[in-house]
Amino acid sequence: MIERLCVIGVGLIGGSLARAVREAGFCQEVVGAGRNPQNLQAAVDLGVIDRYETDLGKAVSGADMVLVSVPLGAMAAVFDAISGHLAEHAVLTDAGSAKGSVIDAARQAFAGLPASFVPGHPIAGTEQSGVEASFAGLYRGRRVILTPLPETDGHALDLVRDMWEAAGAEVTEMDPLHHDTVLAATSHLPHVLAYALVESLASLSDDGEVFDYAAGGFRDFTRIASSDPVMWRDICLANGDAIQLMIEHFVADLQELTTAIENRDGQQLLDIFSSAKAARDRYVKE
Repeated sequence: MIERLCVIGVGLIGGSLARAVREAGFCQEVVGAGRNPQNLQAAVDLGVIDRYETDLGKAVSGADMVLVSVPLGAMAAVFDAISGHLAEHAVLTDAGSAKGSVIDAARQAFAGLPASFVPGHPIAGTEQSGVEASFAGLYRGRRVILTPLPETDGHALDLVRDMWEAAGAEVTEMDPLHHDTVLAATSHLPHVLAYALVESLASLSDDGEVFDYAAGGFRDFTRIASSDPVMWRDICLANGDAIQLMIEHFVADLQELTTAIENRDGQQLLDIFSSAKAARDRYVKE
């Protein structure tokens, strides 16, 4: 059990974890922290946190667990601000979507990686953002990936695992580099494609007529293009090498499909679509 949890970045991800651990009775007090007092007061009013601080050093003081849930581009500044203020027993974790950049930022801010640092990534979310969109059930049955390092203390790892499991998540472990490669394929590339498709269609006409005829398939495919643009800009910058490789792989496959359409090759089209359907039916569970 955690006596005091400090959540830096009380939005959808951090707010939902706060709600979940409070509901599960795993935490006695939640302190929110961030730059926007209005957002933090809203979190208090909604019962997501008990109190807040805009001074990050004060916010983490005395906390047993600190979750950093901010855009990847802000991680370094947060780590710099809390360095020297964490309690000796405090466990530090994060919710960043790319682990290599977070680990590098922590190593620089703390002059080496603290044994109590447990990098993590909840594979959950919606296209909505902000504390108003948070809910306690976000992590139920969803996967959380922890990417511990050789320096990581076993007790710290266990406590972070217990916290996410209390929120209802299935917790797994993965090497940080492998994590960034896998997520580039399964999460980052789909978001990039959704944004690109919407932007491409929006450029077809000034009045947006094409969207008047958007059916369910378009809405399903592009729903994630309503996600926070700042967050996804930071992800593309932080995990750019892996994302670029996935885009190049996808472009090659798209060219193959383009050639089949150009040649009116019905058999090749059927083979591609059948293979894709079989893979999705086999591996993707609704």
